[in-house]
Amino acid sequence: MKFRKTDPGEIDALLGLFAEARGTIAALGIDQWQDGYPFRDTILRDLDTGVSWVAEVDGEIAGTCACIEDGEPTYDVIEDGEWLTGNACRDYLTVHRVAVAVRFRGTGVSRAIMEFAEDQAAKAGLRSVRIDTHEGNRVMRRMLEKNGFSPCGIIHLENGDRRIAYEKRIIRTEDKR
Repeated sequence: MKFRKTDPGEIDALLGLFAEARGTIAALGIDQWQDGYPFRDTILRDLDTGVSWVAEVDGEIAGTCACIEDGEPTYDVIEDGEWLTGNACRDYLTVHRVAVAVRFRGTGVSRAIMEFAEDQAAKAGLRSVRIDTHEGNRVMRRMLEKNGFSPCGIIHLENGDRRIAYEKRIIRTEDKR
C-alpha cells in the first residue's frame, strides 16, 4: 500500500468512496454525512490546500483521508473531558474525511491510514493526532480505539452537532531523551 496526494482527476473516485461510506453510516442508523458531505467543494478545497491523501493498492484507491496540520477550530472547546496533550495545545495533526472502499474493508487500510497520519504528525514535529466521529459510529470508534486513540470528550461542529473527540500522542525523537 502506498500513500500519495490525491490527484485532481480523482475527485469522482473520492465522491464514490464517500458515497459508499455514507451507505455504511446510514446502515448504522446515524445521520453523519447523510446530507451528501463530503461535498465536491470540500474535496476541491482539500486538493487546493494539499491535505487530501489516498491509500493506493495495486493502482486502485483503497482509502482516503485529509491530514491537516494547522489546527481545527472546533477542537478549541472540549466538554466532558480533556485532550491528552492539554486543552491549550495547538501542536497536533487533525484527520478528517476518512473513508475506505468497501472492497478493501477488513484488509488493514483503516489501520494504515491512522499509521500514515501518525507518521505525518511525527515528520511535522507535532505532539499528537486528533480526530472526531459521531457517537453512534461504532465501527469508527472501535477502529480508533483499536489503533491506540483515546476518547477525550465531546466537541461540537460548526453547526452544533456533537462528536466524540479522540487523540493519540506521538512519540517524537526529542521526547525519547
